[in-house]
Amino acid sequence: MSKSIRVEEDTHAALAALKGEDETFDSLLTRLLEERRERVREGAGLWEGTDAAEKAHEARMEMKQGVGNR
Repeated sequence: MSKSIRVEEDTHAALAALKGEDETFDSLLTRLLEERRERVREGAGLWEGTDAAEKAHEARMEMKQGVGNR
């Protein structure tokens, strides 16, 4: 079953520029989603064995506190 999605003209133009000559918009979107999934997979576990996640959390909490003090 096919579905229609509405996009702004500038979004359509940007997607059309990414689309290959023989590629449908459906196959373009499928390709972009797969590329995104692959990037996520490549990054999975990147911080394993480090304290980077904890430091990122601490930095986020500090930023949130700083915004609350304005």
